[in-house]
Amino acid sequence: MTDLLTSIQAALGLPHTPIPFTSNGALPSAFAVTDLACASIAAAGQAVSAFLHRHNGRLPGLEVDRRLASFWFASSIRPVGWSVPPLWDPVAGDYQALDGWIRLHTNAPHHRTAAQKVLGACADRAAVASKVAQWAKTDLERAVVEAGGCAAEMRSWAQWQTHPQGLAVNAEPLIQFDAKVNQNARPWHGSVAQPLAGLKVLDLTRVLAGPVASRFLAGLGADVLRIDPPTWSEPGVVPEMTLGKRCARLDLHDKADRAVFESLLKDADILLHGYRADALERLGYGVAERKKLAPGLVDVSLNAYGWSGPWQNRRGFDSLVQMSCGIAEAGMGWQNADKPTPLPVQALDHATGYLMAAAAITLLGRGGSARLSLARTAKLLIEQGAGTAEALRAEDENDQGVLIEQTPWGPANRLHVPLKITGTPLQWAIPASELGSHRAQWW
Repeated sequence: MTDLLTSIQAALGLPHTPIPFTSNGALPSAFAVTDLACASIAAAGQAVSAFLHRHNGRLPGLEVDRRLASFWFASSIRPVGWSVPPLWDPVAGDYQALDGWIRLHTNAPHHRTAAQKVLGACADRAAVASKVAQWAKTDLERAVVEAGGCAAEMRSWAQWQTHPQGLAVNAEPLIQFDAKVNQNARPWHGSVAQPLAGLKVLDLTRVLAGPVASRFLAGLGADVLRIDPPTWSEPGVVPEMTLGKRCARLDLHDKADRAVFESLLKDADILLHGYRADALERLGYGVAERKKLAPGLVDVSLNAYGWSGPWQNRRGFDSLVQMSCGIAEAGMGWQNADKPTPLPVQALDHATGYLMAAAAITLLGRGGSARLSLARTAKLLIEQGAGTAEALRAEDENDQGVLIEQTPWGPANRLHVPLKITGTPLQWAIPASELGSHRAQWW
């Protein structure tokens, strides 16, 4: 725990201050997933504490609950009388190729279409398995990626260390800052109870890391406006990840919608985006254009595989990065399993999300940018997070809040928040909502 937290604090420029962690147990894994959860949440809290200290001279105390941090890295919502849709597409998952394992990520319809361009039409997992079995894993990974899809062969950590992309990620910092002094910084209008009140967060992120970041910022009082393309859907995570946000749709290929987007960007304090490294550039909103539209903007971005190397523009998700960098292979050995064994939760996504939020808060008042990646967070976990077989005490009704959240799908409870900041309760004024249920405008 100490090494993980110290590394994160150093990356954020925060003092190496011990932070109390309460409760016992951990998520069983080859890697210290619960420690990563606690350390990343604690660092986000420490960034809030430092922000308040800069503005009012007080340094609030912090505390993180290990059990609740572990649970929140899976999900925080507990539906009452309804169920969250499945997280995974029916054919997404791990398959045995001629020479090893490969994972296909097909949650988005266009990613499933890309896989079927390579494999042919597949009605179910059995059909996919029979076709994958005819391919060498490296060849299939390359073919699916070239078709515009998402795939990752299972590699070991040692293999990743000699891979060109693994070498590139190793050379990158955990958080790549480009900070500056903002001569036109807006005055602080928040309070100890809601430190980010009055700040506008333009959220262009989707599953899962970026939405974790914007959810955290919303819980501190920020006005978060999430923008999605016209047809994008992620039903399995929307009830979890839209808490505290307003959700609108814009087509950045449409002239009128581009004008709306540019107006929103000009007034934004923080921009969060998780597109591939070259995606906003191709849309005409590269770094130079964003700085011109919003000179004092805090610009925080992430991608899957890092910001240099041959895969910097590759599509990727947490589960794929776990396959690529050796996590799933190490878990397989740790559990003596006969198939890839990933982390028990999407820990790379969640941890990177809290680090994004911490980076954004650190840059407030100065402006500048921060870049993070799932692969670099994976390196942190692998190198400094040895796992454990100890178990968490099971969740019970006392772990849930009293207030019922009225969502479009039905009532729900939320787990208590794992982070306590003295005088600054994380709380969300807006319940989770459907994508596209609000207008694309600031309050």
